[in-house]
Formats: sequence, structure tokens, C-alpha cells
Amino acid sequence: MAGMNPAMTGQQMTNRLFVYGTLMRGYPHRMADELARHATYEGRAAFRGRLYLVKTYPGIVASDGTSDLVHGDVYALRNADYLQKLDSYEGCGPDAEEPAQYRRAVQQVTMDGTSIDAWIYLYNGPVEKLTQIHSGRFSPRD
Repeated sequence: MAGMNPAMTGQQMTNRLFVYGTLMRGYPHRMADELARHATYEGRAAFRGRLYLVKTYPGIVASDGTSDLVHGDVYALRNADYLQKLDSYEGCGPDAEEPAQYRRAVQQVTMDGTSIDAWIYLYNGPVEKLTQIHSGRFSPRD
């Protein structure tokens, strides 16, 4: 794929990013606006996982439960190097303290009935004391 750096990870490469929180289309945050300038919005999608309220922002963990769906947006990044800025925003860049709160991984999401690969920032901490957002949809009111 043009522009993707094969040294980024041993995982499959993709230029797609699934966002489910403060980076979603229309979310009132400067990074959501910046992402919209660096990527092309492709549409709504869902990920098999559980959504939790971490603080004023959400975290997602993968799930095998058929009813566990998190809803979000898919963007096509125009330049893979932008992932480094997103890693810093998500607290999992090279300068992040360990253990990082999030980790970036390629996962399958469903968009328009089709499974596609996309980068997702998965929550990397314990969820036992967090409130689950059962609707699978994050909003600024959560």
C-alpha cells in the first residue's frame, strides 16, 4: 500500500483507522478536526468489543460476544506517518510511560456488511472498576 511503512508493525498494513470516541466525526475536539484534515471519512462501522468510560473519554476492549458492538467511524489516512501523532495523542507513542493506556492494533471492523481491517486504539488497562457504555456509542454527554 503506498505510503505505508512496513517497519511500523509485524501486523498487516492498512491505511484505515476506526475511531469510537473523541476522534469521531463531528466530535467537538481539536484532534477530531485535525484527523478530518489528514484523512478521508469513509463511513460508519462497528467493532466487536465492549466500550468503557475511562474518564471523560472512552476505551474499547475486544470481545467474542455477538451482542458486544462498539459503533464508530472509519477514516482512510492519507499519510501513514500521521499515526505517530495519533499515537502521541492516545498516550502510546515512543515517549509514553509504560504501561501505555492504549495500544494500537489492526482489527476487523464491519462497514456496510463487509469486514475490513483497520487500526484501532484498544484500551490497555483493567476495566473492572470502569463503567461500561452498553449502547456501544460514545457521546460527549457520557
